[in-house]
Amino acid sequence: MLYCGKKSCYVAVPAVFMFVILLTCYWKRSMFQNDTPGIAYSEPVPTDQMLELCGGKPASNTITALEDNRTFIVAPYFDNRESKITRVIAIVHHEEVTALYCWFCSDLLCAEPPTCEPSYVSIHSFPNGNIEQLPRFEIKNRKAESFSADFTVCISTMFGNYNNVLQFIQSVEMYKILGAQRVMIYKNSCSPLMESVLAFYIAEGTVEVVPWPITSHLKVSPHWRFPKDGTHIGYYGQITALNDCVYRNMYRSRFVLLNDIDEIILPAKHLDWKTMMRSLQEQNPDTGVFLFENHIFPNAVFTATSTGKIDTSLWGAVPGVNILQHIYRKANRKDRFNPRKMIVDPRKVIQTSVHSVLKMYGSSLAVSSDIAITFHCRDPYESDVPKVNLIRDATLWRYNESLLTNVNKVLHKSVLGPPE
Repeated sequence: MLYCGKKSCYVAVPAVFMFVILLTCYWKRSMFQNDTPGIAYSEPVPTDQMLELCGGKPASNTITALEDNRTFIVAPYFDNRESKITRVIAIVHHEEVTALYCWFCSDLLCAEPPTCEPSYVSIHSFPNGNIEQLPRFEIKNRKAESFSADFTVCISTMFGNYNNVLQFIQSVEMYKILGAQRVMIYKNSCSPLMESVLAFYIAEGTVEVVPWPITSHLKVSPHWRFPKDGTHIGYYGQITALNDCVYRNMYRSRFVLLNDIDEIILPAKHLDWKTMMRSLQEQNPDTGVFLFENHIFPNAVFTATSTGKIDTSLWGAVPGVNILQHIYRKANRKDRFNPRKMIVDPRKVIQTSVHSVLKMYGSSLAVSSDIAITFHCRDPYESDVPKVNLIRDATLWRYNESLLTNVNKVLHKSVLGPPE
């Protein structure tokens, strides 16, 4: 028996009763006085009972409900950056769940736990029980991998029968132009047309889709800030998905970007992310988290864009926003909080939220808007946005030729069919 620490994460509104947490499971066997709320310790047990032969069925879903139906496990990840621990990404009822215990198991019986590397972990609310009745979760990140990507973009929670096809394709193609090799999508629901686009990108090797059936377990809100309307968790469990994406790519990707699909971290001083990040790291060698200020480009304000000899006449048949038509942005107010999205070194992140990293190794840096911004093309918060009050920013047009060509290719291969 081992003990498991339960640490709460940031939640914006008291109405949320499901907490995103990182369960931190340690190799220890001492008995502690439980002075810290939310941290459960096991009683000492004989060493030969600490590591069990693996029982129970391996979990096969992205989200697994435990028998209390108040604890939902996403995935455990091995973390040896400070000591040998396993961090479990989970959603837990912050009032009704008071203690959780981690049962480690291995494919082989080990006489001495310190010399053994467990393969699986089960989570239980009691220190005693039949482990064969508990689902077991494979501990990921146990073996170090070589980087398969320089940049991975983590897009959390695609939901609401998502059908903004044109903007999705434009965003993914911009990510690729800027240097991304992988885009992660935590998918709850989307339209059949969007499924076709995802299938194309999966076959291409650009997109990885993580099924996200959170609506099978919880009442979710489509908003990050929502009223007391009976829902359990905000924005389809966005923070949980982002934390899982960081740990899932910790040893697969040099950098991870945390942003929404209608957002692009857009360099102003450099042409791509690799050049920009090399410069930022040279100037800030101890920094692992880089934050880029969000600038809203209202999709209700249009500007004609030159397409040259590239035919985009069929784009009108594709549902969604054409970001190339929106190059006017709102001026951010200095007396208000302006959200930021991030490029992080995942190996320096312990726990993240949406607009900042909560726990990290090293420091974070708010990057000047002269270097890059978060281009956010969305519905305006105000119904009428006078163009005279906006700032023209055509930085995106630097990529027009490549973007137009690439989007056309994807549309003809996935949505429109071959050009005549």
